Amino acid sequence: MRELLLAGKRRVRELWMVDEGGDAPILADIRELAAANRVAVTIVGRGRLAAQARSEAPQGVLALAAPLPEAALDDLVASGPGRPAPFLVALDGVTDPGNLGAILRSAECAGVTGALLPRHRAVHVTPAATKAAAGAIEHVPLAVVGGLPAALADLRRAGVHVVGLDGAATTSLYEMAGGDGPLCLVLGAEGRGLSRLVRERCDEVVAIPLRGHLGSLNVSAAAALACFEIARRR
Repeated sequence: MRELLLAGKRRVRELWMVDEGGDAPILADIRELAAANRVAVTIVGRGRLAAQARSEAPQGVLALAAPLPEAALDDLVASGPGRPAPFLVALDGVTDPGNLGAILRSAECAGVTGALLPRHRAVHVTPAATKAAAGAIEHVPLAVVGGLPAALADLRRAGVHVVGLDGAATTSLYEMAGGDGPLCLVLGAEGRGLSRLVRERCDEVVAIPLRGHLGSLNVSAAAALACFEIARRR
């Protein structure tokens, strides 16, 4: 909620808050930001807020806001004075909203400048994803593409180095060729990894070296590690 008000990218019509006598600093901060943005704050009962929130365990604050805008792919790859080289994340078949939110949170902290989500057979921004993202959706532009393989081909034509992350790859993440220029990191679904067509559109496919007995990481954990390795290189 705080990040929604700070980012100022969406019109917020009203805030609902549950009054339970607490005065946590974050709630005071939200009230101050609402006042600064001329957003009305309405005190409601927890039952009414929970019914409107459409998510598990709402945390006592809810915003009635305009929909999240979609970014255009061309805008995500645009460069110019004062703008960092594009650092994008693309999701191939990720269907769990908690994973989506966690990926976006780590990506935003690592400096990712945009994300690509397939329109079909993939999770989009839901209340659960929004909660897990902890405000990242207000700062990471999201482009919804009709087909991820075609979008990746467009990125390559625009000079973006496309790196797939897949546990079956023979090249280590730490030996990847790209990193300092325009780059898109592609993350596959847990279990099946990258789809065949998406893999074929990658300039290189790398894996995270594992030293334990288990054969894979949760996709959000893998995303965090890979995003920060790329951030280190940049």
